[in-house]
Amino acid sequence: MTGRLTLAATPIGNVGDASARLREALEQADLIAAEDTRRVKDLARRLDLTITAETIAVHDHNERDRAADLVDRAAGGSWVVLVSDAGMPTVSDPGFRVVEAATAAGVEVDVLPGPSAVLTALALSGLPTDRFCFEGFLPRKEGEKASALAALTAEPRTMVFFEAPHRLAATLTAMAQAWGGNRAAAVSRELTKTYEQTKRGGLADLAQWATDESPRGEIVITVAGRPAEAPTLETLVAEVLSRVESGERAKDAVADLATTSGVPRRELYSAVLAARGGTGK
Repeated sequence: MTGRLTLAATPIGNVGDASARLREALEQADLIAAEDTRRVKDLARRLDLTITAETIAVHDHNERDRAADLVDRAAGGSWVVLVSDAGMPTVSDPGFRVVEAATAAGVEVDVLPGPSAVLTALALSGLPTDRFCFEGFLPRKEGEKASALAALTAEPRTMVFFEAPHRLAATLTAMAQAWGGNRAAAVSRELTKTYEQTKRGGLADLAQWATDESPRGEIVITVAGRPAEAPTLETLVAEVLSRVESGERAKDAVADLATTSGVPRRELYSAVLAARGGTGK
């Protein structure tokens, strides 16, 4: 068999999702490049398989250095199988640099498809799936996160994000501030595992739930894109007035809704003033 590089998807939680092709690859590969060698050996144990191939670690910190060696091994006739800890390599996991080097060298690259947290969460979300984008992890720093969310304000496609459980409440709150608390979303955790859960609702409600419940496990956030039809000025004014009655400052509510709707802030504020008889507090 000629040498090649194979990207092999691994279970994201339930080991029963391992494909027959994945089993074959783990047993017959010449070299297994794993994000964590301990994880792939544990996977083999749970699948009752015996790995005889050389196994090396390829992760974010050494992938650039290891890529050339892996490509050389494949070019020399070895079957090199690349796996991440869970799901598909290269999707928010190591693998891109290896594939890039392999394609540049003319080495065959194939894929053993399998479980995907992105697609699983998208299917469970109840949100439109005809068009979507994967945004991975948002920046950790508040300012950078706010800028990233602002750049997605006009995104019409359903958006999928990964997030750490201890940052979930803060991220959902930031999303609600950027896109409006009523924007439809879903939070999925522990997909395919015993305590799998998907919580659906508006961003503000989900942020409160995350604050109160502190959900644990691996998290995927799915958020609806910006509605195709922007709300009318009258609808926006009514939303501002409702939020003012709940204790929010009119200027803050106007700034938020102007950002998420695309309506000029001055125009919306003037309409709110008119509706309140000239009072802008």
